[in-house]
Amino acid sequence: MKVLANDGISQSGIDALESAGFEVSTTTVAQEQLINYINENEVTVLLVRSATTVRKDLIDACPSIKVIGRGGVGMDNIDVQYARDKGLSVINTPAASSQSVAELVFAHLYGGVRFLHDSNRNMPLDGDSQFKKLKKNYAKGVELRGKTIGIIGFGRIGQEVAKIAIGVGMKVIAADKFIDAADIKLDFFDGQSLSFNIKTQAMEVALKESDFVTLHVPAQKDYVIGKAEFDMMKEGSAIINAARGGVVNEVELVNALESGKLAFAGLDTFQDEPTPAVQLLMNGRISLTPHIGAATNEAQDRIGTELATQIKKILV
Repeated sequence: MKVLANDGISQSGIDALESAGFEVSTTTVAQEQLINYINENEVTVLLVRSATTVRKDLIDACPSIKVIGRGGVGMDNIDVQYARDKGLSVINTPAASSQSVAELVFAHLYGGVRFLHDSNRNMPLDGDSQFKKLKKNYAKGVELRGKTIGIIGFGRIGQEVAKIAIGVGMKVIAADKFIDAADIKLDFFDGQSLSFNIKTQAMEVALKESDFVTLHVPAQKDYVIGKAEFDMMKEGSAIINAARGGVVNEVELVNALESGKLAFAGLDTFQDEPTPAVQLLMNGRISLTPHIGAATNEAQDRIGTELATQIKKILV
């Protein structure tokens, strides 16, 4: 059986599949040529990340496909229910990238509270001529220890964020419509561990009482955070979106930054990917990354092996 990993797959995933007798191709086929390629090569398993879409037309036109796999969490680029109604297996890897996304959240947070995102723009330009001025501009950083983080969405990734936050010494307020509480276990380098039970609260509480808010929710029809939610947040607070583009009203985000309501924001996802709004890209109060939450070597290894394990269970 043939596997097409159109957006790539780790070597560990390739090895696991090939050892089970699958033929794996990592050729990147253009979206408009994908149907022909699948049919000509009788591909059984199509693996994608976020670049390739799997819509009804492809599902209908490619009878050889038995499994569609998403290397990552969100499956908004796949017509999941339609595929399952047609008898296809649709799988993803919800746990594999949780830690990587959580660490990126704190990369944005640490960068924001110490102005690293802006300093790294300006030091190459003016560091030799305006060193003292830049030093003064970035001299009012704050520490994360002792601050409160609000986590909107307390699934796997939100809970990983909580682990890091607790380790940093932050207070955690979690909000989730479907989870009442979660046990958070911190494992340390010497084999010791500590457990914390965190009960979720209303989103309004997290917004009003947090110094920093981070989003970990799936794609929505409507904004999760708009003007009303920004108005609830503390003066000088900050927000991180490493979840999905479109869950934050980006126009209202810019307004909140420009008014001083928010001190900074961190964005890894955008409403108009892959062409984010210029107002976001040029704003010195926004720490920016190009949707790389799951893009660590370790996460990609876990994604590859997890996909391989699921595929083998279905087809072998």
